[in-house]
Amino acid sequence: MKYLIVGLGNIGPEYELTRHNVGFLTVDRLADKHGATWKSGRLAFTADFKFKGRQFFLIKPTTYMNLSGKSVNYWMKEHNIPKENILVVVDDVALPFGKIRLRGKGSAAGHNGLKNIEELTGGQDYPRIRFGIGDDFPKGRQIDYVLGRWSKKEIEELPIFMDKAIEMIEGFCTIGINMTMTQFND
Repeated sequence: MKYLIVGLGNIGPEYELTRHNVGFLTVDRLADKHGATWKSGRLAFTADFKFKGRQFFLIKPTTYMNLSGKSVNYWMKEHNIPKENILVVVDDVALPFGKIRLRGKGSAAGHNGLKNIEELTGGQDYPRIRFGIGDDFPKGRQIDYVLGRWSKKEIEELPIFMDKAIEMIEGFCTIGINMTMTQFND
């Protein structure tokens, strides 16, 4: 069984430790855990490893967030991975910081990266992990908040939540989405 794990984010040092890049940070941590090395590939940085008989293909799109679908669509076809075996890790301002939810499908909820994936893969029916980054910003300042750097307290707690997301990714690929949602979703 093959799986495509997509961490959403923006490339470049100015975005590296921003809330919007929690998808990149999470798949980086997953790659580190399994000793996978990142390579520069077409439309993405890629890494891969085997775990419990499953083949994991990780990507961090280099298309910038709003064009993530180009990368997802390309690597999905390149590795012949069905849509139900794709898992996208994405930031979510609608969830409190550290709250993580696995869903089998759903709306883009205003997230431009998810909108582009929907457009280029043909709909909303792909699994995703929504990683809560909170909504601690004044009205009209959402862009500054999501593209802002983590607070000191958030940085300290982030590894705990990323490790939970990694357990969910591994569960999705080994025991399936339903059992993983039952085990991890609050």
